Amino acid sequence: MSGLTQSSCVPCRGGVPPLGDAEIAALAPDVPEWRRVEREGIERIERDYAFKDFRSALDFTVAVGELAEREQHHPDIHLAWGRVRVETWTHKIKGLHRNDFILAAKCDRIYAEAAKS
Repeated sequence: MSGLTQSSCVPCRGGVPPLGDAEIAALAPDVPEWRRVEREGIERIERDYAFKDFRSALDFTVAVGELAEREQHHPDIHLAWGRVRVETWTHKIKGLHRNDFILAAKCDRIYAEAAKS
């Protein structure tokens, strides 16, 4: 796992620019399954996670929600049977911040740990 999982999200009150292409390119290898997308003119990252059933997907969703509360950085979480999509960006700056990559790496860690059990 990347060093991002050892970091914590910092409060973003706005007034800082979103990450640029070079900064995103430097962080992206730490979360290789995540894709960069743009919706409603806002750049974000997202990943789909696959599960064997609804219960496993729900348990992951709850774990990501608890992570988001601890980090005070809240993604959009889309739950379906056997599938969860996590989508994150920093609302205050309408774009990507290092916090988004920290959250992504920690979601990947939760997923990897769930796969072991």
